[in-house]
Amino acid sequence: MTRSAVRLPDAASVQVALAELDPTSADAALVPALSAAFPGFDFSLAHVDDEYWRDTRSVIRPDGMWIGELRPWMTAELAKDGGDVKAVWTRLRETDLQITEWRGTSAFVFAPTGPAAADYIQIALGREIEWRAGPIVNPDYRPWGEEELLDPGWPRDKPLPDSARLVGPVYRLLDRAGGAFVHVRSFLDRCDRVEREKREAKRPEMERRVVRETGPHGVTRETPFLELVPDYFEFVPREVRFFRDWEASSAGAQRVFTHWALDARDYTHKGEREVGFIPRPLKMPSDRLLMTPETTVHQLMDRIEAIDREIALPFGWFFLMTHGHWVEADVGLAIADALKAQRVRLPDPDAAVLLCWAEQTYGF
Repeated sequence: MTRSAVRLPDAASVQVALAELDPTSADAALVPALSAAFPGFDFSLAHVDDEYWRDTRSVIRPDGMWIGELRPWMTAELAKDGGDVKAVWTRLRETDLQITEWRGTSAFVFAPTGPAAADYIQIALGREIEWRAGPIVNPDYRPWGEEELLDPGWPRDKPLPDSARLVGPVYRLLDRAGGAFVHVRSFLDRCDRVEREKREAKRPEMERRVVRETGPHGVTRETPFLELVPDYFEFVPREVRFFRDWEASSAGAQRVFTHWALDARDYTHKGEREVGFIPRPLKMPSDRLLMTPETTVHQLMDRIEAIDREIALPFGWFFLMTHGHWVEADVGLAIADALKAQRVRLPDPDAAVLLCWAEQTYGF
């Protein structure tokens, strides 16, 4: 089948495929279901351990019989007692009613569309399970406001046994800030275009802006802003640099999506378009690499080599550094200084990427 004949996935069709999954086999059936819905794509799945809670809760009886959604049901119960929170709590804690909640973790589906680093699609999903969370109210603590009855937080204080599972797992398309479904190359083009348009819109302002500096003898000098930042209109978004650096480095022999998922966003806030992503590592080292005064650059080199081996990605430490948590930026700056002093060595492509980053750092 030629690429032109392949039907690209779309949100509506993905939702149909997800709705047809049987919760008892959803984990194993997800990729085959998508492959059947979209022939010609080689889908893969990655899970991320980042528990979240949906705001949808239900009221049930001990036998699992559904009574209603918690918030409207509890609102009606409050109305019965004239909004008296204590009276509702006293009455309900003597019942055997229970509440459920949906707990989820993120899952990402990927499929390559070409050979380049950004040639793939990503689908952001939630893997969600409905649990029997506990009694309808906390019998040991009287709530002081309506919201504690309408949106109780106390059941989340402890993990739930598998026997408390009611439904799931089910997979749901997550449209967090417009990033549920992205073709990464097109998304990067959009990032670049939106940033360019924002800066062009500010061109008259930037051309008028000056930076005032007071020199010796109190003399004030005015320098046009664009003389100090001549590449202001050639700015490259960090998202684009991440993928360019991947392709230019030793990491480029592997696919980005085998190591990273993207928390993508595309929304408008106060009239301004926001497009971008935060990369999320799928493979993490066992320890963080922090810069300390007593750490030598040769010790850093040993540590970054160990990280690369641990996550099975050459130059992987660099991308963990741009992520900002697992490797401190000062580590990269120290190695860059040592490279310039010819005290350490990296493969030429990696050295070029690191030195370019050190000249104009970026991070997420």
